[in-house]
Amino acid sequence: MKRWITLTIGLVFLLVGGVWVLQGAGVLTGSFMTGQKLWFLIGLVAFLVGVVLVAATARRSRHGGRAR
Repeated sequence: MKRWITLTIGLVFLLVGGVWVLQGAGVLTGSFMTGQKLWFLIGLVAFLVGVVLVAATARRSRHGGRAR
C-alpha cells in the first residue's frame, strides 16, 4: 500500500478512536455513546490501530521505503 494511504488511514483511526474514547469516558457529550464502556474500548482499539499504522509509515519513511 502506498505510504500516504497508510498514513491517511492511520490518522483517521487516531482521530475517530480518540473521539470514541472521549465519548465513552463521558468527556464529550451529546451522543448515544456518551458514558458507554463499550465505546471507550472500541475507541481505544481504533486509536491503537492508528498508532501502529502511523508508526509503521514513519518507520518505512526513515528506512528508504522498506520496513525492516
